Amino acid sequence: MSGSYDECAGADDTMDSFWEVGNYKRAVKRFDDGHRLCNDLMGCLQERAKIEKSYGDQLTAWSKRWRQLIEKGPQYGSVERAWLAVMTEAEKVSELHQDVKNNLVNEDVEKVKNWQKEAYHKQMIGGFKEAKEAEEGFKKAQKPWAKKLKEMEAAKKIYHMACKEEKLAAAREANGKTEASVTADQQKKLHEKVDKCKQDVQKAKEKYEKSLEELNKCTPQYMECMEQVFDQCQQHEIKRLTFLKEALLDIKRHLNLTENASYAATYRELERTILGANTQEDLKWFSNNHGPGMHMNWPAFEEYNPDQASAPPKKKKPDGAPPTPSTDHVAPPGDRSSVSSYEKNQAYSTEWSDDEQPASYSGNENGGNGNSFEDDSSTGKGVRVRALYDYEGQEQDELTFKAGDELTKTEDEDEQGWCRGRLDTGREGLYPANYVEPI
Repeated sequence: MSGSYDECAGADDTMDSFWEVGNYKRAVKRFDDGHRLCNDLMGCLQERAKIEKSYGDQLTAWSKRWRQLIEKGPQYGSVERAWLAVMTEAEKVSELHQDVKNNLVNEDVEKVKNWQKEAYHKQMIGGFKEAKEAEEGFKKAQKPWAKKLKEMEAAKKIYHMACKEEKLAAAREANGKTEASVTADQQKKLHEKVDKCKQDVQKAKEKYEKSLEELNKCTPQYMECMEQVFDQCQQHEIKRLTFLKEALLDIKRHLNLTENASYAATYRELERTILGANTQEDLKWFSNNHGPGMHMNWPAFEEYNPDQASAPPKKKKPDGAPPTPSTDHVAPPGDRSSVSSYEKNQAYSTEWSDDEQPASYSGNENGGNGNSFEDDSSTGKGVRVRALYDYEGQEQDELTFKAGDELTKTEDEDEQGWCRGRLDTGREGLYPANYVEPI
């Protein structure tokens, strides 16, 4: 048993002490508070889970949009692969944040909910069983002492009233001695009143002291019983605080991605891909495909052929028609899916949910007017078309494209079935008209 009644009695009379009658209710209220705090923690975790999901969804959408733009853009080779690795990083991190969301909802929230259900048992008439038991325990422990306290307070009141009457009687007697109008008989009565008040004071004092003594005798028992019930409340609170600490550690483990091996591996792989970019190999590839390294059918002397009436028009096949498309080369669904210039322009704002808008993606090389991947069809006349089949240019001034690619038709079909167009990369050339369709 800690402390003593004398120590408590010596404290400030205005102190709102636990030992005062009814003040145990604060200890009982902890049961209601504990149940509510479990609800608060679950609400807190559910809000964080929504944030994790939203972040993961935005990363995925961002990665998908930019992967398409990069694949359709002019970047090539190992640097393109390094750039695309940033999109892969976003997709992997998105998955990790989705895992965080799932762990918070499926593990942490469920754990708190189950513990709450086991720790707090609701009654049909309202409240919790644990709170009711504590309330009854405190009432039982306090009842004998509260009864003695009430008797002592009554005795103290009577004693203080008697003291007051004694002082008034003494004052009247003193005034009577100084006033000539007060007779000897009246002075005698005043003196007798003072003597009676003194006797009443003495009797009230004895009862008050006796009542206080009885109260002090039962105080140790009162304190012991109250502390027993309080300790039971403390034991329940120990369980709650211990559980809460363990739950918060689990939450920290789920939130801390730096402890997740796959999170660190994602950035090791990203760094490895970026460092693997080979400038010389990229330049060599570009030279072989778009530069001096390309094959060229240089003009050569040709003997006159009497069977050939005249030289065919440019791009005319021997049979006088452009190449016939083969359905064997139709691109499979989803292969390098196209991204229109409108979609590119809209991509920056449609899915941005925060108040602060992202910075524009203008570059000096484009005069600060837009994305470097956008086609320049808006600067000249032309019609947007989409390739129905793969076509491999046979000569230098022919275009090469895949089924599903988009380009701009700059000149209409000629009598031989050829059109002139411009790829989004800026390359212009001829292509068979029957290989494309208007968008």
